[in-house]
Amino acid sequence: MTGPAVTGLWCETAVVAGAGGTGEADGGPAVRASVRLDVRDGRIERITSGAEPQPGDHILKGVVFPAAANAHSHAFHRILRGRTHDGRGDFWVWREQMYRSAAELTPETYEKLARAVFAEMVVAGFSSVAEFHYVHHQPGGAPYAEPHAMELALARAAMAAGIRLTLLDTLYLAGGIGTPLSPEQQRFGDANVQAWLERLFSLRNEVAQSFPPEMVGVGAALHSVRGVPATDLAAVAEQLPADMPLHIHLSEQPAENEACLEAYGVTPAGLLERHGLLSGRLSAVHATHLTSGDIALLGNAGATVVMCPSTEADLADGIGPARALSDAGATIALGTDQHAVIDPWIEMRTLEHGERLGSGQRGRFSPQELLRAATDGATRSMATPIAASALAVGAVCDLMAVTPDSARTAGSKAEQFPFSATASDVTDVVIAGELVASNGAHVRLGQPGRLLTEVLKEFS
Repeated sequence: MTGPAVTGLWCETAVVAGAGGTGEADGGPAVRASVRLDVRDGRIERITSGAEPQPGDHILKGVVFPAAANAHSHAFHRILRGRTHDGRGDFWVWREQMYRSAAELTPETYEKLARAVFAEMVVAGFSSVAEFHYVHHQPGGAPYAEPHAMELALARAAMAAGIRLTLLDTLYLAGGIGTPLSPEQQRFGDANVQAWLERLFSLRNEVAQSFPPEMVGVGAALHSVRGVPATDLAAVAEQLPADMPLHIHLSEQPAENEACLEAYGVTPAGLLERHGLLSGRLSAVHATHLTSGDIALLGNAGATVVMCPSTEADLADGIGPARALSDAGATIALGTDQHAVIDPWIEMRTLEHGERLGSGQRGRFSPQELLRAATDGATRSMATPIAASALAVGAVCDLMAVTPDSARTAGSKAEQFPFSATASDVTDVVIAGELVASNGAHVRLGQPGRLLTEVLKEFS
């Protein structure tokens, strides 16, 4: 890890599970004063409210919340922030710029970039990330001499930043339904689904041997129904281990739905159901353009739906039916996707603001529901442990402290910080009981802005 180990933490105030403040299920979360945490092996062993700090305790001022979980990330998309706004267009125009950035990556530059991006996440309050990774090979598609060079670069970057990484190795075989990969997409692909499965299992074994399981784990992803032919979906359903998280971009664009209906006679969600992939271990990313039948399918399956509100706004994707999905039985999680913003608090309220704009009603998601979406909503999306939505005995000790007296938070009720706080108000971040970020800087790596400025010079 990246900072000084601590066995005791004292919180000025904290969001604690259980009305009694014991961490047991004796009521809803509550904001408690003078909360002391005993930490053993990176987990909360004891919670005491109304306690005095003990010698050697690390003091956390402000309001202490569980750290956030980023359920959808493309680290290299950070290259594009502030560089794609010089004209009109849509997702498909933006995608061409993204391909140009992907073409520039090498294992060495990607490790440096991802380390900086992950440091930015940690300082913002994230302790875990699901990296939806598809830049596997060299430009043109030839494997690297080390076949997992790009994947291991991401794992090393996460370890350096001290963030828990779920590395989602992505199957990407087609450039569209019935269309081969384009030259720009060749480095994303594999020879066939069996070659991908073999590479995935090899990667999982290598990661298990090389990195702590509580810090780096491997999951699987299907790029989309555009990127994976329907004939290969059954093989994935049959051969993917039951304990491995599975993610997919789903119905992000109307054109995807139209092409799927034309080719297969069903929507993307219906296609996943047809091939046995719609289940509680699935995380459907975006799910912006759904029919009422799609919503019922995802809800009945108990799937997780990962909304990325700032990205969906930035790319003009649309407003997804988050409230309807939650009411149908799906779990809502949040991600930062292309990193136009890396800020869990902004993602929380942008989710609610989208609902308000679409419905004409306020209070579509309560502050506590938003906190759950930013934390343990991602539980089944991850191969590494994540923090609960409130401090609890037995939970991993992943925390962020937020100042209550900034220009943004002054006067706010702590439980309503999802509607006022930003990452700029995060003063300290603790992961597995260790301090990894303080006052806007990473304890080991320094200022994320400096890291990003340096590495982004290497990209056009």
